[in-house]
Amino acid sequence: QVQLVESGGGLVQAGGSLRLSCAASGRTFSSYAMAWFRQAPGKEREFVAGISWSGGTTYYADSVKGRFTISRDNAKNTVYLQMNSLKPEDTAVYYCATKSGAYIATMPRAYVYWGQGTQVTVSS
Repeated sequence: QVQLVESGGGLVQAGGSLRLSCAASGRTFSSYAMAWFRQAPGKEREFVAGISWSGGTTYYADSVKGRFTISRDNAKNTVYLQMNSLKPEDTAVYYCATKSGAYIATMPRAYVYWGQGTQVTVSS
């Protein structure tokens, strides 16, 4: 059974930064792509950023490109999301997810395992 546990969310002012972490257990972490999604109240879950099994390929939603950075440490079975220059519209519950296969996908249905989510709130 795969378990994903997110941490690092919180309340921050616009322009501030947060770093989310997602610790994985239960499978060979280094063999699979990982991604971060977010879901704001009343909205669909949307792709934020993804990273390939090796970390050599990353992909970002246009809305976060240049502000967010995804990375992974396979020795620690952890994926990170560094979020800078945060905006009120970044407010959402952030989820990490993993999928079968080594490469990134942007659709939520491609991901099999999900964490419980961590709340990020950006005040104006």
